[in-house]
Amino acid sequence: MTPVSIPARPFPFELPPGRCALVVIDMQRDFIEPGGFGESLGNDVSLLRAAVAPTQALLQAWRARGWPVVHTRESHLPDLSDCPPAKRGRGQPRLRIGDPGPMGRLLVRGEPGCEIVPELAPRPGETVIDKPGKGAFFGTALQTTLQALGVTHLVVAGVTTEVCVQTTLREANDRGYDCLLVEEATASYFPHFKAATIEMVVAQGGIVGWAARLQDMLDALDAMGEG
Repeated sequence: MTPVSIPARPFPFELPPGRCALVVIDMQRDFIEPGGFGESLGNDVSLLRAAVAPTQALLQAWRARGWPVVHTRESHLPDLSDCPPAKRGRGQPRLRIGDPGPMGRLLVRGEPGCEIVPELAPRPGETVIDKPGKGAFFGTALQTTLQALGVTHLVVAGVTTEVCVQTTLREANDRGYDCLLVEEATASYFPHFKAATIEMVVAQGGIVGWAARLQDMLDALDAMGEG
């Protein structure tokens, strides 16, 4: 099919239908809801809630076309063998990774808080990647999964913009993927960090990737019709 041109910065993003995956990063209860890991770090988790509805709209458009969807969760094994001490000991949280909280042990696989928020819950057939680090490629099967799907381009949403989202964008860029970040579908506990990250991504002719407004993305997809 003919690529779909998405108005974006620093110049239009050419989206190849069927060869572009939507990657939704870490939209987990532990980061977005009270009582989770994000709040234990002293953050206002309500700031991340702003990205939920835009991501939901993006998911709806993607699913209507049957294009590949990947969800990621930052998560660890129950014995924390994949969580190095340098990570668990970071910062000065009230609770650390693996400690019991209101939604179970923080960022531990299988616990309620580790699950993706209900509005964005994966559907059958959608890939879910549990990642032990910030980037979605480190220690995961994401690269082989994308290759098996024939994916060459990524549209990215999720949280937080400056940490797991930016790390994944840079990892993907190094692996040859063209990446577009949808601005309303990402958020940070520090809004100025989000703004700075987007500028880093699109600087120098898109040295890391592209950034687009949600409505521009949806309008371009509507213009092509449903696949």
